[in-house]
Amino acid sequence: MKGAKQNKKEQPKELNIGFSSNNTAPKIVSKKSSKNSREKSGIPSYVANRMARRIAFTTGIPTLSGMGVFIGSYYLISKGIAEISPTLTLVSSAICFLVGLLGLSYGILSASWDFNPGSFFGFENIKPNINRIKDAFKTSQKDISS
Repeated sequence: MKGAKQNKKEQPKELNIGFSSNNTAPKIVSKKSSKNSREKSGIPSYVANRMARRIAFTTGIPTLSGMGVFIGSYYLISKGIAEISPTLTLVSSAICFLVGLLGLSYGILSASWDFNPGSFFGFENIKPNINRIKDAFKTSQKDISS
């Protein structure tokens, strides 16, 4: 009995795609990759956490501001405090959302890949991270062409 359970653990797990009544649905077989290949590829977790914190800050504040523009405009117009054109409301909220989009890029590019977090703003990490992106694209282009 124990041998049968071990064999089930060693076999790849199959996932059915489609409706449950459809027996001809394709199956996806997930294979466990080695731990070493996971550590070598991708973004390390400490870097990903650093990116997430910066993205939350640099994207969250402008996005909340963009939504706040709508709420503030509605309040000012409904109480008769100010007459604000809808165009001004849309343009100012669009600017806030654009700043949030730029904050997303900044949050990704300013994160240090070293174990030490670096400076608070991370301006010194932007140029090396852009070079890493360029190198990654060059490598992928070489893989595609060969």
